[in-house]
Amino acid sequence: MDEEVREIEAGLQRSKGRDQFEIICKWAVRTDDLRRALLDYEPQIVHFSGHGAGAQGLALENNSGEMQLVSTESLARLFRFFQDKVECVFFKTCYSETQAQAIHQHINYVIGMNQKIGDRAAIEFAVGFYDALGAGRTYDEAYELGCASIDLEGIPESSTPVLKSPGNIYKAGKSHASNLSPEQGRGEIEDGGDRNVIRLPKKPEQVTPNSTTSAFPLEEPDGQVPLNSAFYVERPPIETDCYEAILRTGALIRVKAPRQMGKSSLMKRILHHAEQQGYQTVCINFQEADAEFLNSSEKFLQWFSASITYGLNLPDKLTDHWKGILGSKNKCTNYFQRYLLAEIANPVALGLDEVDEVFKHPEIAQEFFGLLRSWHERAKNEPLWQKLRLVIVHSKEVYIPLNINQSPFNVGLPIELPELTQAQVQDLIQRYSITWSNADVNQLMQLMGGHPYLVRVALYQIARRRMTLEKLQQIAPTEEGPYGDHLRRHLLNIENDAKLLAAIRQVITANSPVDVGTTEAFQLRSMGLVKLQGNDVMPLCDLYRKYFCDRLGIN
Repeated sequence: MDEEVREIEAGLQRSKGRDQFEIICKWAVRTDDLRRALLDYEPQIVHFSGHGAGAQGLALENNSGEMQLVSTESLARLFRFFQDKVECVFFKTCYSETQAQAIHQHINYVIGMNQKIGDRAAIEFAVGFYDALGAGRTYDEAYELGCASIDLEGIPESSTPVLKSPGNIYKAGKSHASNLSPEQGRGEIEDGGDRNVIRLPKKPEQVTPNSTTSAFPLEEPDGQVPLNSAFYVERPPIETDCYEAILRTGALIRVKAPRQMGKSSLMKRILHHAEQQGYQTVCINFQEADAEFLNSSEKFLQWFSASITYGLNLPDKLTDHWKGILGSKNKCTNYFQRYLLAEIANPVALGLDEVDEVFKHPEIAQEFFGLLRSWHERAKNEPLWQKLRLVIVHSKEVYIPLNINQSPFNVGLPIELPELTQAQVQDLIQRYSITWSNADVNQLMQLMGGHPYLVRVALYQIARRRMTLEKLQQIAPTEEGPYGDHLRRHLLNIENDAKLLAAIRQVITANSPVDVGTTEAFQLRSMGLVKLQGNDVMPLCDLYRKYFCDRLGIN
């Protein structure tokens, strides 16, 4: 932060408007300090630097010097009393778009971050922003120059800052999240002459491995990671590629990964990004389709069309358009073309989750996936179909026979989610406020293999003081451990398939990667139990090796 203050001061000193600015700094700001600073200095710009917890609020200090989350509602109420003085609020704080939106009810210009932002990107943006203000530019222009400053440095995070202004919500460039430095820990109230800046970072803490003093409220590690979660880990450049792709006409994004690897969480973020650009979005989970709709293509496509209709909040007009001698695919296409797409003004992004359910019904799959491919092709030339954007999410390889020209699985942007790297796991450990040695991190990686769900469960259990790392290593591969249900489900699926059972036996007893055949290799990979090494496979992690060795009676 010292570097950032120096850079801002240097930029303002060389600007033609330098006489209009004064910078006032406060460090380790407490809740009382914030209120008093606003009263004492009556700033025009208020600049926070620190830690954010999304919808839960911002991290300040209390009178005991401990971290205290200040709610978004409290901040908005506070700034309502200073709306005649404050012109701009700048949150250099991760996941602070929620606060920016709330405070924008009272303050004309508010800048927040829609995800985590790295130190370099934050500094480049702030310096570019204040350089522009010093040159007499407007807040809108200063924001744009700040985003451009990030791009000029080759940092792929220029869409992370978001400006809420009287007429527009700006967003620009690309978006990657970089790791926050664990040493980042001082707060300032800074500002400038007729523009003041308040910075409020969290004071650094030393936390034991079993501490429950996480900087963010802990979340149950099951299911999707919420949009405002502080525990979502980006896997660059995947998010950036998806955010860019969904805005292109005729977009089709295919997300594939084993179960519980974060596919649905990524899909939600892609759709959220589309919403922020003014798109309509609809998400369908094919596991929710009743059995009666999976008996025929006609019923299935009617269910699909009705689900999209309800998602768009439009009246159901299936009976008006589902008539005549045409086949079900043509009727479905006509329904979209003559009604749904014609009725909406903005593009619509459809999230199709768990499409593996459709693979179980080959006849329906051929019709449905051929339909999606035909819509994708139409979007290349027909303006009406260019409104449609697709995100398809699945975990298994596509074994159903599809004509190469009728498959949506060989076009668009393919995304295959990898396991978390060691650096990403270390970043997540810091978010849980767990202090570990490199040896501890290595042990976790060896046991869990970077599998997002397995890692999240482990860190949640340890952060809640339910067990130590040593205890986790002892009971994780057993029915007693926190992965009991997860492991039993995999065991049952394997025991029901003789070829898979033989393959997993071969994998867990080998001392090096082995060739178990293409079909079995990809089936085991789609379950998340192995990782590929060329054409061979090996266990994803020690958790699976130890569990299956024990349950299958292998010494």
